[in-house]
Parts: sequence; C-alpha cells; structure tokens
Amino acid sequence: MVRLAVMNRPPAPAAPDDAVLVAAACAGDRTAYQTLYRRHLPGVFARVTRIVGPVPEREDLVQHVFIDLHRIAVNVACDHLERMRRERRVTAPLDGERAEQLAAPAPSPEAQARQRQELASVLAHLEALRPKKRVAFVLVVVEGLSLAEAGEILGAHPDAVKQRVLAARRELAARLERAARREESP
Repeated sequence: MVRLAVMNRPPAPAAPDDAVLVAAACAGDRTAYQTLYRRHLPGVFARVTRIVGPVPEREDLVQHVFIDLHRIAVNVACDHLERMRRERRVTAPLDGERAEQLAAPAPSPEAQARQRQELASVLAHLEALRPKKRVAFVLVVVEGLSLAEAGEILGAHPDAVKQRVLAARRELAARLERAARREESP
C-alpha cells in the first residue's frame, strides 16, 4: 500500500543541468552559482583530499578551485566582449522583462517605468566601456566583490582593479551626463 502511494506521487522537478547553471552563474545569478558550488563541493573536496591528503590547506585549495572557475567565466566573457568590440557588434538591447527583473521594486508604475529606462540607459552605456573596465565595474559595483576578490578573479592587483573601477565610474558618469543634456536640449 505504501508502495502505491510512492508510485503515484508526481515526479520531482528535474534539477537544472550544469550547463544551464553555468550559463546562469556567468550571467550573475548567485543562486545558480551556489547550486553549482553545493553540487560539486563534495566531489572537489574529495578529489583534492585524495591528491594532497588531509592537510590543513585543502580547504584553501578547494576555494581556489571555485575562484578559478570565476576567473574562467570572466575570461570567457572578456574574450567575447573583445571579439564583439573588434567586430563592432553590439549586444541585444535590454528587453522590458529583463529590465524589470533587474530593477528594484518601485512604489508606483511610473517610478517602475522610470527605473527600467534608467537601468537600460546605464547598461547601454556600460556596454560602451572597454572590457577590462566593464568587468571590474560589474564585479565590484554590481556584484559587490571586494577589490581583492575581484583582483583574484581578474588576475590583477587590487589597486589595478580600483583604478579600472574608478575609470569606469568616471566614464559612465560622463556618458550619462551627456545623454541627459541631449534629452534636455530641444
């Protein structure tokens, strides 16, 4: 009898495969990254332990594996941006649904629409930045990583990351100011 109840239970939703999670994590989805981390941590930890033994440094080594995965994702994205820049291609414009997902909740529909427009504008200007500045800005300002964490991912000194972020901020501010002046002029 118990067996029949188990057999009639609806199937559990299939967990997304790693390729889907990697793509989402590369796009900044922290939940996807955490799912990948939890899914692969035991195997990575076991493999590192089998290779180096139960040494105190193994936790650090496991963390380096996941940091290196971040670095790989960033490098792949940077290479893609650089290819697009050389080919003078542009990314697809931000659609309303994606802009709504990225924008924080606003108190009114008008405020939500304004936020979506501002976000689309900032992202469009962000796309104009050189890849090194763009990636440093995204890692530090958008994702909230420390300069040291971003530097580790980028293979750059934290001071270099800081300079890239500052340059990106200045360039974005100048671009946004020029765009605002164009909108104000008749």
